[in-house]
Amino acid sequence: MSYKQPDNNFSFTDLSLLDSMERNRSISRMDRINAIINWTPVENLLLKHYTIGKSVEGTSAYPPLLLLKCLLLQQWFHIESDPELETQINDRISFKKFLGLSFDQPSPDHSTFSRFRSRLAKEAMAKVNSAVLMQFSSKGLTINEGIAIDARLVQSASHPLSKERLQEEKAKREKSEGNVDKYGKPLKFSRDLESDWTIKNDVALFGLKEHASVDVRQGFVLATEITPASHHDSPYLPLCVAGSCHTEEPIKKVFADKGYFGKPNREFLSLNNIADGIMRKATVGTELTEFEKERNKAISKVRYIVEQYFGLSHLYNRAYRARFPKLFKNALDALFRQMAFNLFRASRILKTA
Repeated sequence: MSYKQPDNNFSFTDLSLLDSMERNRSISRMDRINAIINWTPVENLLLKHYTIGKSVEGTSAYPPLLLLKCLLLQQWFHIESDPELETQINDRISFKKFLGLSFDQPSPDHSTFSRFRSRLAKEAMAKVNSAVLMQFSSKGLTINEGIAIDARLVQSASHPLSKERLQEEKAKREKSEGNVDKYGKPLKFSRDLESDWTIKNDVALFGLKEHASVDVRQGFVLATEITPASHHDSPYLPLCVAGSCHTEEPIKKVFADKGYFGKPNREFLSLNNIADGIMRKATVGTELTEFEKERNKAISKVRYIVEQYFGLSHLYNRAYRARFPKLFKNALDALFRQMAFNLFRASRILKTA
């Protein structure tokens, strides 16, 4: 099946708006992003891993790179829904120019964005993010000299259920009748049954947890993983470290708070010749020495960078709440957010340089 080709020929309307486009700040912002990224390797990865329908009937499919760019716009401009994204693309000059659409070409339908998420595997998007980070490395930006790891809680997209009711719904979902509506048709919308309960600061929360690693030099997000909220932070340090290896250069040091303190993580870092930047905590019968207290203070001044990413995405992308009731969709959404964050950050760093 062939792909739709963007119409890059200027219409009379396009030409009449050239002067205003030159003064459009959104266009300037996206031009800076285009200047620091080669989209061809990204497109090749998408074409390799993205599958489309095999029917020869109907219209051609949209190129996966165009759909990826649409979802990046959704992240950059804080657009909360796919129907609103479709409306904004049809309405905004800057969006059309970034996507390579002429003004008389309509946006993909909002349902197309949903199908794109469903068909694009998490592993494929992780490879795309890795390819983007390798491009930054080739431009001289250090991305793994040291990494900071942390986790944050994310509210579920569904209303909370008690533990007992949650188990009942999970058991029901495992049966065939639990996946159809009252008319016997497949459920289009379903409750979040993959979130669970945890307690933080004496407050109960029903949701998920995002584990992330961030480069301490440039602030790029190197890896992100979504789990149920009850999963402890500590076992995910090795996974985040492994997901942060995007170049042949080894990771030199890992910074983390007291939640990652323990023998397994210390041994993992030692085995892989990675310097230990995990904050120490007092144990039963053992108080922290003055040296360990000062060491913790020094580490906290470095690992703030991951808290900065959490804060910015919390403020601008509403990342404190899951967008979807399915864990795999939220994991993919976190990877889109990672790519959007890194591209915008690189455009500012390289502009300054």
